[in-house]
Amino acid sequence: MGTTKGELFTEEQNQIAAMAKVIAHPARVAILSFLVNAKDCVNKDLVAELGLAQSTVSQHLNELKKAGLVKGTISGVNTCYCLDVEAWEMYRSTLGGFLTELNDFNTTCC
Repeated sequence: MGTTKGELFTEEQNQIAAMAKVIAHPARVAILSFLVNAKDCVNKDLVAELGLAQSTVSQHLNELKKAGLVKGTISGVNTCYCLDVEAWEMYRSTLGGFLTELNDFNTTCC
């Protein structure tokens, strides 16, 4: 896969693309949805809910943690995961603003 010429785009456009990439997998969307409703959980809760292998869930949680959307707290032999509310609000504001901005587009084409 080629590299993106990020310098051709605004900082906001690069930020929106990076955010969209983080949530561009259905397993990550499912994990985030679960955490919104459950408030917190351990990996085995997500494995049971999603039906994915523990290693797969861990990989997706790791990507969400690297993006700052999910926080993990070690509790004994488990790690308890929850949403980072501040990061969640930033994603919601940025992506929501982008989609709202595009809501006023011209519906005629060619």
